[in-house]
Amino acid sequence: MSTGTSTAEVRDADVLTQTPPAARRRGWQGYLTMPLILLAVLVALYVYVSGQDLDSIEARSLNAGALLSATGEHVALAGVSTVITLVIAVPLGILLTRPFTRRIRPYLITLLTLGQAVPTISVLVLLAVMFLFLGFNAAIVGLVLYAIIPVLLNTMVGLEQVDENVLEAGRGMGLSRMQVLRRLELPLAVPVILAGVRTALVINVGTATLAAYINGGGLGEIIMAGLTTNRVLVQVVGAVLTSVLALLIDYLAGLAEVALQPRGLKPTRR
Repeated sequence: MSTGTSTAEVRDADVLTQTPPAARRRGWQGYLTMPLILLAVLVALYVYVSGQDLDSIEARSLNAGALLSATGEHVALAGVSTVITLVIAVPLGILLTRPFTRRIRPYLITLLTLGQAVPTISVLVLLAVMFLFLGFNAAIVGLVLYAIIPVLLNTMVGLEQVDENVLEAGRGMGLSRMQVLRRLELPLAVPVILAGVRTALVINVGTATLAAYINGGGLGEIIMAGLTTNRVLVQVVGAVLTSVLALLIDYLAGLAEVALQPRGLKPTRR
């Protein structure tokens, strides 16, 4: 009887100390799965398009130079807008978690949330109509306005979830408020902040297709060319390339999320 109880206790203790499956670090085989799937999709798309009898319009829209140029513009749109979003949202999120901003915090968050509820295409059209603001820069403004909320809220949540006892211990060791923020709060909030950055990246890749409507470039121009000329194949190629790019950037952001986590918070490999 006592032996059975002891075994059960050991088993329960082992369950409590196990790392959750979702938190375990994947082996190198797991990291190769997504790139191989995306590569297979691209190869299948290439084989399918190569087997089609393209007319002059389709051939002009789907030549390698045009696709590579559009993809590069799309990556630039997503990358630049995300960097600007980080520069704005992370410091603002830090400020909004400080005690002296407590009164204005709900109003500012409500204002930003309402701004995000406005469709991106509406923001781009307003910029174009009201300020004659077209092209790459106008698209960047629209993307930043749309992606700022996930990074801002995740920064606030990450900082606010840090255990107060840890902060008190830091202050007890003689650290200043800035040192506590830099050495304790921000490192412990990194996983949540990175999740917001990852979300913003994927949002920007998807919404960057709308930049084509204000001459902002990107893969949206391929899709729009297919729509205006009624070429379904061109539309499909543009949509598939956008989807693959979004999944690839999400995958790379996931790798960065794991690599940039503080050492003590990284999942253990099984």
